[in-house]
Amino acid sequence: MIILISFLNYHKISLLSYINISFYFSAGLLLTSLLVFTIHSGFYDVISRSFSFAFQRGQNKRRFDEIPPLSELVTFNQKPLVFYGLINGLFMLIALVIYYF
Repeated sequence: MIILISFLNYHKISLLSYINISFYFSAGLLLTSLLVFTIHSGFYDVISRSFSFAFQRGQNKRRFDEIPPLSELVTFNQKPLVFYGLINGLFMLIALVIYYF
């Protein structure tokens, strides 16, 4: 995918374009995994329950304790994102060392 984006964006495949694009991929994967980890820890549960409770309309009024927390609703596993982000970052660092030497 990185090579395809490099070819489409830079119209050539070079080591520098690989490093630039893989940095964005690694950062995106690692930041997404950190967000999912934070959601699973329960940090946003009270905020999401409060917004859900505040914006309810109509007859289906629920009590605050009946609203499911966000950490139970998000069942996405963050471990593959961490793994692929770190592996991609490692390849980027190897390419960066090759580029400077």
